[in-house]
Amino acid sequence: MCLICLSASMSGDTGVLHVLESESDLDWILSSGPHPPYIVIMETAFFNRSVMMRMKSSSRVAGVAVIVSKTGLADNFSPHTTCPNQNTGVYSASYGSDLANCNVTVWNPLGNGLSYEDFAFPVFALKDENQTQVIRKCYEDHNLRVNGSTPQYPLCAMQLFSHMHAVTDTVTCMRRTDLQNRFSINPEVLCDPLSDFNVWTSTRPLNSSAKGHAANESVVLAATRLDGRSFFWEQAPAAEGTVSGIVTLLAAIQALSPVTQEAPPPRNIFFTFFQGEAFDYIGSSKMVYDMEKNDFVIDLNNVHSMLEIGQVGLRSGQSLWMHSDPVSRKNDSVNEESAAAGLNVSLGHPLFTQPLPPSSLQRFLRARPIPGLVLADHQTLFNNRYYESMYDDAENLNVTYPPDLNPDEQLVYETDAAKVCSSCGCMLTLGVGVAVLLLSLLVTYFISSKAELLFSSACETPTTAY
Repeated sequence: MCLICLSASMSGDTGVLHVLESESDLDWILSSGPHPPYIVIMETAFFNRSVMMRMKSSSRVAGVAVIVSKTGLADNFSPHTTCPNQNTGVYSASYGSDLANCNVTVWNPLGNGLSYEDFAFPVFALKDENQTQVIRKCYEDHNLRVNGSTPQYPLCAMQLFSHMHAVTDTVTCMRRTDLQNRFSINPEVLCDPLSDFNVWTSTRPLNSSAKGHAANESVVLAATRLDGRSFFWEQAPAAEGTVSGIVTLLAAIQALSPVTQEAPPPRNIFFTFFQGEAFDYIGSSKMVYDMEKNDFVIDLNNVHSMLEIGQVGLRSGQSLWMHSDPVSRKNDSVNEESAAAGLNVSLGHPLFTQPLPPSSLQRFLRARPIPGLVLADHQTLFNNRYYESMYDDAENLNVTYPPDLNPDEQLVYETDAAKVCSSCGCMLTLGVGVAVLLLSLLVTYFISSKAELLFSSACETPTTAY
């Protein structure tokens, strides 16, 4: 699997600098310009599939540098595919074949697939305004066409270093890396595996030294993803795609902690943050695999049900949608467990024929039918116009900070609504079984914007009921 494959020569890629500002500039770069190859500098408005694919098919482009700014930002930009993780979810020829490959719902219709293209030249992101100004000045002084005339030497050139050793496919690359480690005195890593750690905790402690089935233990799995991705390395804020789910689940943990200590629920709540879900559900696949091999603190027989928090930051009003698997819903027992009757919370239910959105729950359903729900802010296609891109940031969620705060200070900035929440330790009245977890997550989901409705100004004596 080649992910954002950007190849470059060992000594770097050099080309004459040209700033892409119009269609005529693109024609100059790809056909009429007399000094190829070119290093193309472009604003975000030109960073789209149409332009990039035209440059990919040309031998006259040595590299691309994209100026990262909000100026001229398109109304949408998603370098992911239109059907995320379509080949590794639960729907296939043997399970819900009519739902496979997003045949019913195209979840990310704005996806242009750039992250899955193999470019023969490096593509850089320019974030430093001072560097951008220096590059522009060099171009304007030496390379700018005046009245259509051809610029003369000396010309301003640019060199990009981004050599990658990875070749062909994962199996080949890993084999060559292994050969290097075995027989070379100074081995060179040709490719790195995608690896990290899942994070989990539970309301009741589990024996981490014991593996396999946990006797007399029934758990409700509360999960969300921990990772995000983007076209550019280390430029993946994933505010709506990931962070909204993380914050919601962390808030649920905080809200449930004192409640479960005072009155332990009938089932253990297993909070899980999966890592690597953007890449074919790596984190959830690993947990399912370990459960099947009796190499985890619980096994699949211990899992009573699952509630997953998807994208919840771009809600319309107070609406949330409960997504479930239509195939397993055909089983009455599964449908019974998934019901949310008596919650007194207004929730939307997608059509019975609609499949699950891309979610970790799909990997568990591949192993066995588990009652489960995915909470999201969208009924069908994603509300997120910048899914898996560098523009899925705080601004995408309409979150603003005081102008004098630097990025580090923004991380610890506490809004007025958050101060109200933290200063009032009121407990929540919960339902039974799966509803215990569902209601707590729904309530904590609204805390950020509706704290004044959830907490009284003077904290009353907390009460707990299941």
